[in-house]
Amino acid sequence: MQIDTSKGHPDMDYAEHTATYKGFLKLTQYAIVVLVLLMLAMFMFLVPAPH
Repeated sequence: MQIDTSKGHPDMDYAEHTATYKGFLKLTQYAIVVLVLLMLAMFMFLVPAPH
């Protein structure tokens, strides 16, 4: 995705902003996967099996 930076503030580092946002998205994806795995493990090991 291209961003038109011609009318932006001259002190804004758009490349760094984009890199930070991509890192945030990657971290969010990893956190979601870890939380889903944690929930599955909790279900498997903490919920008693029906008799």
